[in-house]
Amino acid sequence: MGYRKRRYFTEAECILMWNRWQAGDSLHEIARLLDRGHGAVAGQISKTGGVRPARRSRSSRSLSLAEREELSRSIVAGLSMRAIASQLGRAPSTVSREINRNGGRDCYRANQADEATWQRAHRPKTCKLAKNPALARIVAEKLQLEWSPRQIAGWLKYQYPDDETYQVSHETIYLTLFIQARGALKKELLKYLRRPRAMRRSRHSNLKGKGLGQISNAVSIRERPAEAEDRAVPGHWEGDLLCGSNNSQIATLVERRTRYVMLVRVPKKDTKAVVNALIRQAHKLPRELYKSLTWDRGAEMADHQKFSLATDIKVYFCDPQHPWQRGSNENTNGLLRQYFPKGMDLSNVHQNRLNAVARRLNERPRETLQFRTPAEKFNECVASTG
Repeated sequence: MGYRKRRYFTEAECILMWNRWQAGDSLHEIARLLDRGHGAVAGQISKTGGVRPARRSRSSRSLSLAEREELSRSIVAGLSMRAIASQLGRAPSTVSREINRNGGRDCYRANQADEATWQRAHRPKTCKLAKNPALARIVAEKLQLEWSPRQIAGWLKYQYPDDETYQVSHETIYLTLFIQARGALKKELLKYLRRPRAMRRSRHSNLKGKGLGQISNAVSIRERPAEAEDRAVPGHWEGDLLCGSNNSQIATLVERRTRYVMLVRVPKKDTKAVVNALIRQAHKLPRELYKSLTWDRGAEMADHQKFSLATDIKVYFCDPQHPWQRGSNENTNGLLRQYFPKGMDLSNVHQNRLNAVARRLNERPRETLQFRTPAEKFNECVASTG
């Protein structure tokens, strides 16, 4: 039985691979494009946890191949270290180290020395979290509280504004989690991320459109007041259903100004059950903090006029296949998948559990709120209406 000769990825193939991965293509799509096996592509990308490695370049201070060839000829000619250094315009110590680390005067070969130097440069530099175990412990503790790396980075900058040793970028946290060779954060902490994966995915990989139903007498989002559009005034909400298995679902509501989250148990997906649940929830809030609701065109809100009559809250509908018009709600539904993964039966989830999850989200600092929490901002709004 013959075996196909192993093929290594060329530099051009690697560039194309990472370009397509960052554009959101799947491993199978990239494999077909490169005419390679899925496993080969997965192995290449997983080496760095799905994070594109920085393009390598030689330091201007390093000896070039031409200098190494000149050095090799000088050794053959029997020149001294100082004579060779003078000829190259380098320090004698530089020449000495170059020769000693590459076999000595008797075994020095320019091409071999140049390749060995390039390979030695692969050694990763120690990351900030590995240098500062105390900082790494703080980051690990916050990850276990299900804070995102961006929230942790912002909170650290807020807590230690004058101490850069206790500040770290969110990108460094992600890289340390996905590239285990860095050794500062345990791989087990990946499960606390919003969307735990073995490799980091492109933000473009999850963009999807979905068909939406027809709603009679629907008022377009384009008629929503300007105060709701620019988030200037609290009380304008976005809503949707988060669906599970066995035709189960929960209603998710997000206040646009404060990003405050409410979760509502819904026994059925029909419009009567959904609207009645939303009416009960609306009556729990001060009228000043519930002025409008923006929903997609799902059939569950077909009876939206009943909701408006019972609550005096206007309902606006997004354009078909425009889920980003409810961006705060879409983002929240993504965060909720950490607690209610796809395929989970939501019919037996008690309202107390929903309240606890909503509280967890509302007590996280948010970058868009200057790293204050939705709960803080919403409570300020409640106090101002009292």
